[in-house]
Parts: sequence; C-alpha cells; structure tokens
Amino acid sequence: MADQRIKGITLDERTIMWRNADVEQERRIAIYDLIEDNSFAPARDYPDGYAGPYLLNLAVEEGRLVLALSREDGTALETFILSLGTLRRPIRDYFAICDSYYDAIRTATPDRIETVDMARRGIHNQAAELLMTRLEGKIAVDFDTARRLFTLICVLHIRG
Repeated sequence: MADQRIKGITLDERTIMWRNADVEQERRIAIYDLIEDNSFAPARDYPDGYAGPYLLNLAVEEGRLVLALSREDGTALETFILSLGTLRRPIRDYFAICDSYYDAIRTATPDRIETVDMARRGIHNQAAELLMTRLEGKIAVDFDTARRLFTLICVLHIRG
C-alpha cells in the first residue's frame, strides 16, 4: 500500500554555516509541520513496488541541492540533484524580506508589520511554486510541502 509522504527529514549539518534562535525555531517548525502533513511522491516506480514512507536528507553541495531519498528502514533509494540557479534569487529575496520583517516586529506599527509579512508570504509562495516546477517529473509535492521544503532549503543557505 502506498504511503507517499516524508516520515523523517534531516539537514546536512555540514552545510549549515550559522543559525540563531529565530532560524533554529523556523527549522524546527518547518520539520515538525512537514512530518505532520506532506505529500511526497517520487515519479519513479521502484522495482519492488516500494511507495513510501520516505526519509529525506537535504544538503547543498557544489552549489546544487541534493535530496537523498531512503526507505523507512534507511536503505538508500535514489538521490536527486538540482541546480539552485533558479532558486538563488528567491532565496536572496526571502532573506531580505525576513530581515525587514524581524526589524519591523521590533520597531514598526502593526500595519507596517502586516504589510511586510504579506510580502514575506508572497515571496515564500512564489518560491514554493518555483520549487514544485523544479521537482516536476522527479517528485510530486503539494504546495504546503513545497513551502516547508523551501524554508529548509533557506536554512541550508544561511551564512553568518
């Protein structure tokens, strides 16, 4: 019986250069929410009919996103390597708007905070749609799964 979802996810700790309490909290929330509710269906049919659940390790190597997929028991299934070229700008834009958001929380009016938060969500949504497109033909994910994966991809790109 198919159980096409992510059961566990890890980030390559070698990739993460720096993170503060806010980033760590975002990472924890994204992983928790992802595990609780996701849709993750590799396009390939595996010879033995395995169809989930999956363990996923995310890493960035040589400027590429690496998604290492394993069976529930940890046995490797396949690795997807995606160029990050099309995601670089959304990642940069997302970092910039998050900085503005955190600054606004400390000093701005509620209206200004709401405006910046709407912009932040818009960038996040566009990036999720772009990620879904990049995964097309490799892994089918729903919108919420793509949003959470994008958050984790951003965590892999944080520099001190």
